[in-house]
Formats: sequence, C-alpha cells, structure tokens
Amino acid sequence: MLKLSEILLSNQDIESFDELVPMIQAVAGSGERFFRMDVKPPYPDTPENWEDRLEAAFSGLIR
Repeated sequence: MLKLSEILLSNQDIESFDELVPMIQAVAGSGERFFRMDVKPPYPDTPENWEDRLEAAFSGLIR
C-alpha cells in the first residue's frame, strides 16, 4: 500500500499541489494498486477537495 506521506518524503523537491498530482499519476501508472492519504499535502495551494483530486489522479479519472 502506497502512502501519501511516503511520496512526500521521497519527493521533497515538489513545491506545489499541482506538481504533486502528476507524481500520483506516475506512481499509479507503475502498478501500485492501493493508495492511502495519511497526511494533508503541506502546500499553500492545496485545495479544499484535495482528497478527491488525489483519488481521481490515482484511479485514472484525471488525464
């Protein structure tokens, strides 16, 4: 199971929520099947619906 905290720790060069979304898509495309959002992204541009947006990116609903 992939955790959001693991992505954030291993990609500390990401500076915004908009940069995080493609990273989530890339991880999902590599074959990861489960995704857990265990922390809120620490970026100032993180939207209110961040969980829905990251879930959509992971499940392939955003292209």
